[in-house]
Amino acid sequence: MPGVPGRVLVVDDNKVIRQLIRVNLELEGFEVVTAADGAECLDVVHQVHPDVVTLDVAMPRLDGLRTAARLRADPRTRDLPLAIISACTQYEVEAGLEVGVDAFLAKPFDPAELISLVRQLAERGRDNTSFGSALGPPLGPALGPLGPLGAPTEAERAARRAVG
Repeated sequence: MPGVPGRVLVVDDNKVIRQLIRVNLELEGFEVVTAADGAECLDVVHQVHPDVVTLDVAMPRLDGLRTAARLRADPRTRDLPLAIISACTQYEVEAGLEVGVDAFLAKPFDPAELISLVRQLAERGRDNTSFGSALGPPLGPALGPLGPLGAPTEAERAARRAVG
């Protein structure tokens, strides 16, 4: 694929992590724009028109899960590929799947996994006019002790609501 593989909006409140992700992606030819939290992400997403957005979960003002939900609720960004890059709990993974996050990458991450994940999302985003559920299971490696990821079934969600 000639030229730049795509534009990525990296959203993380930790400046060091933002720079680490930026450098790794720029070395692979991606154009990278950064935001310090979800509120800033929502301010700039329509200006920069990214191919992929990466989100941390725990951020001031607007966290990654609420940011993902708002991006999915906006017709202009509802098909935008979203990846959570965070030290996620199982609850956060499930909440992310429910709001429409496409992929998860656990911190600390291997730069090769980051690049592979973002490249897959950028390519799949271009290939799918209707991104959403056409993707199948979320991309990315399993999150450490959480085991392999899979979207909970409606029965599992109902059981969780009944229990707690």
